[in-house]
Amino acid sequence: MTPVPAALAPSDRTHPPAPDHLHVEAWADPVVDRVGHDPRSAYVERFWLGVLGPSTTLLMRRLATELDAQPTGFDLDLAETSRSLGLGGNKGRHSAFLRAIDRTTTFRLARRAGRDGLQVRRHLPPLTLAQLKRLPTTVQDAHDEWNRAELARRDVVAARDRARRLALSLFGMGCDLDDVERELHRWRYHPAMASAAATWARDRHLVDQRAAGRAAASTPEVVDGRPPAQPAGS
Repeated sequence: MTPVPAALAPSDRTHPPAPDHLHVEAWADPVVDRVGHDPRSAYVERFWLGVLGPSTTLLMRRLATELDAQPTGFDLDLAETSRSLGLGGNKGRHSAFLRAIDRTTTFRLARRAGRDGLQVRRHLPPLTLAQLKRLPTTVQDAHDEWNRAELARRDVVAARDRARRLALSLFGMGCDLDDVERELHRWRYHPAMASAAATWARDRHLVDQRAAGRAAASTPEVVDGRPPAQPAGS
């Protein structure tokens, strides 16, 4: 039997060495960017931390901060970043730092872009049911409570936006501040919300009026479908 050349023997095979730097760019995802959570948010600290582990959570926070400063991308020094996060050196495929990078891709919070590139989400999605079930019962209960509070907050925001639109339309019809507030009360908006919406709409209406006035002043007057004659020599 022909012996296997030493260069190809399984015991001698090695993975390519890790690069010294990774070029990091933002991973744009309109859906997750709209509903997700900043890696530095309380949601990530309370709920994602138990899924990702502290090293990967810290890494995602660091990458988010760097992308804020350099939104078009940056080169990440792996050894320096590993030491700054308290993970020691990054040598060896199974180092804590390289495992943290691998976990970002495992959970689809980042994806590789060639050998030396990494695209990273700016926001982390809400936990899936399967991920949530891995957490202690107390954390699951806290997540349920957070969801209920968030739904209530969104209801308040939606009501506020509707009140503002109604108030703005009333100012457009010539109502004054008192009239607008009374109409919002009649439509059963809370007095505090009605007052805030009426004030916001009044200020917005004034800004729109001033903008319209400036636009009209800068538009040449048209007479019989023709603009005014230009002075001679102009």
